This record gives sequence, structure tokens and C-alpha cells, in this order.
Amino acid sequence: MERSKVTSWRDGKTTSERGYGHRWQQARQSFLREFPLCEMCTAKGRVTLAQVVDHRIPHKGDQSLFWDRSNWSPLCKSHHDNDKRAIETGRPIKPTIGLDGYPVE
Repeated sequence: MERSKVTSWRDGKTTSERGYGHRWQQARQSFLREFPLCEMCTAKGRVTLAQVVDHRIPHKGDQSLFWDRSNWSPLCKSHHDNDKRAIETGRPIKPTIGLDGYPVE
């Protein structure tokens, strides 16, 4: 029995075709100047510069949701690539381990 491949709204599209072109880069830079700290780090009492503007609710190609600034969240790359992805996929979030070998709160 062959598994059917689930397609994504991203399939076959370039970054620009998905909305992340020049206009997005300008909006992203402006947003990060206004909100320079990672929201998730701040919630844990850490000060970390945000590098990514994340969409709180995945837009899946919906341009009105894509450009809705109230749906944007400043995140550091680590939180965006790990914790946010885990939240969206339903995987457990792995704790960050400090240099002393203990989990970081």
C-alpha cells in the first residue's frame, strides 16, 4: 500500500513566492527594531536579541494573516527553530541544558 504524500502550501514555491521577499525583509527589520528581544527568552528572565519574526498562528499562505502585525512575535533563532517548531508539531520541548549539566529554567 502506497502512502499518499501530504503536500504543503510551500511546495514548489521560492522564498519570495511564499511572501518573504523585499517587502517582508523591510517589515521584518522595522519590527525587530521596535521589538528587539526574544519573547520566549524574556518570559524566562533572559535577555536575548531576536533574529526572527515568527507568525504566532501559522499563516499557511493566507496573506491577511501573514501581514497582520498582531500575529508577529520576535524570537531568537534557537526558540524559533526548536521550541516553536515543537509546539507547532506537537513534539515535547527539550529542556536547554546549561554548562553545569543541569536544565536551564
